[in-house]
Amino acid sequence: QVQLVESGGGLVQAGGSLRLSCAASGRTFSRYGMGWFRQAPGKEREFVAAIGWSSGSTFYSDSVRGRFTISKDNAKNTVYLQMNSLKHEDTAVYYCAADLSGFLHTTAPAYDYWGQGTQVTVSS
Repeated sequence: QVQLVESGGGLVQAGGSLRLSCAASGRTFSRYGMGWFRQAPGKEREFVAAIGWSSGSTFYSDSVRGRFTISKDNAKNTVYLQMNSLKHEDTAVYYCAADLSGFLHTTAPAYDYWGQGTQVTVSS
């Protein structure tokens, strides 16, 4: 059974930074695609970024490209999302997800496992 546990959320002022972590356990993740999504109140879950566990290839949504960076630590089985220049509109619950296919999908149904989410609140 795959488990994904997010951490690192919190309250930050606009322009500030946060780093989210997603600790993965339960399987070998060497061929997975890992993604970050977010969901604001009243809105659908939105793709943020993805990384190939073995390739290290990355992909970002237009709304965060240039401000957010996704990375991984193979030894720790952990994926990170460094968020800089945060805006009020980045406020959401952020979710980590794993895709067994290994591709960098941008749609939520493509992902097989999800974490419980961590709240990020950006004050304006």
